[in-house]
Amino acid sequence: MGVVMIIRLARAACSAAVITVFAGAAYADMSASQSNDPTATFDKDVARLLGAERIAMSAVSPRRLRKLSVPKETKASAPAVKDLRYNPEFLAEIPAAKGGAEWQCLAEALYFEARGESVRGQFAVAEVILNRVASPAYPATVCGVVHQGTGKRYACQFTYTCDGHAEVISEPRAFRRVGKVARLMLDGAPKQLTEGATHYHTKSVRPRWASRFPRTATIGVHHFYRQPG
Repeated sequence: MGVVMIIRLARAACSAAVITVFAGAAYADMSASQSNDPTATFDKDVARLLGAERIAMSAVSPRRLRKLSVPKETKASAPAVKDLRYNPEFLAEIPAAKGGAEWQCLAEALYFEARGESVRGQFAVAEVILNRVASPAYPATVCGVVHQGTGKRYACQFTYTCDGHAEVISEPRAFRRVGKVARLMLDGAPKQLTEGATHYHTKSVRPRWASRFPRTATIGVHHFYRQPG
């Protein structure tokens, strides 16, 4: 899967953006996230996404990132989105999914954060990521959201991107399943499970921010929260 990518600067006036490109399959061995930290700071660097399959991005100013172009995704069938059901049988009826950088980033995040969850739980985690994309407080692309803070150990938003562990997709069937979830969500499946949640953590931990954020849902091993304001 070795991919060599050329990253151009968004503007000549900006300082060089730092983007780490991974070659080979490398993934953390975890089935559910520990937490995702809302306190990570934004870099001043700006990077342009050019359709890469693997991008690890340090935090990027959401205002600037929203001005960058995003690769178009291939749409899944409209009936699949319209007839959405949160069960394995429904996903089994859908052809294998594929897409560009945004799909890849979302599918990988679901694999490492929620592959051991129910289908409903996987859709819920996807909702959080896309709710962040829609918020002006976060980067405006899936890859930007997923890799916010990557490069700083345990300072990232999604643990698997900065825990120092090798990342290997060892369960291809699980990846195909979450890939379908990612495809449906990117194609406009309704975000109706978490009431606008922007954060979550497993029941086994209690991050400091959890007491300050309103909890919106509990699905499987995850509690979901909406950032105040």
